Amino acid sequence: MAIILNIETATTNCSVSVAKDGKVLALKEYNSASFSHAEQLHIFIEEALKMASLTLKDINAIAVSKGPGSYTGLRIGVSAAKGLCFSLDVPLISIATLSSLAHQTKPKKNEAVVAVLDARRMEVYSAVFLNDFTQVKETEAKIIEETSYEDVLNTYSKVHFVGSGAEKIKNTLDAANTAYILDAVPSAKEMCALSFIKFKNSDFEDVAYFEPYYLKDFMIVKPKVKK
Repeated sequence: MAIILNIETATTNCSVSVAKDGKVLALKEYNSASFSHAEQLHIFIEEALKMASLTLKDINAIAVSKGPGSYTGLRIGVSAAKGLCFSLDVPLISIATLSSLAHQTKPKKNEAVVAVLDARRMEVYSAVFLNDFTQVKETEAKIIEETSYEDVLNTYSKVHFVGSGAEKIKNTLDAANTAYILDAVPSAKEMCALSFIKFKNSDFEDVAYFEPYYLKDFMIVKPKVKK
């Protein structure tokens, strides 16, 4: 049996879940553009544990969303997760933010999912998955143009775009085989099953050296200049 505390702070959604063997026992979250993670996170952890009738002593591992996403949000979540791991002497599990976001869709055979987080201007953080959520394109920072995802759209019968970056794509692409979930934000709910798989495989991070995945190299990329 594994009791895992899941923490998601990569975007505007401050989200905490407690899961037993991958099943959600409690979920506490609040999505606000004010980014109140620093004030809310530890309160949410206490409330989620109380909802599950558990204490920190019952936790077998801590899972945290590793990014990409908000620099400040990721720092808050990872710092809290590492602190708990040290104090409780339990392992740290990292979950790719775009992977858990993709799991909010239900693609069918020969369909794909593109999880996208809004970055800046016409840019997004993006990752492409098959209908079984196998990632087939590496996580990248992508400038959205009319030809963006052309190869994906030509390969699959339908492409599901999910996340805060989906609206930019919807307003830019002209393709019939698309579906959009515009209001989706990463949540600790989808982390539950993913973190349990990693727990069973002993796929843990080095607590001392683990850092969020900021995709920092993207910040120096300049938009293409139209001639």
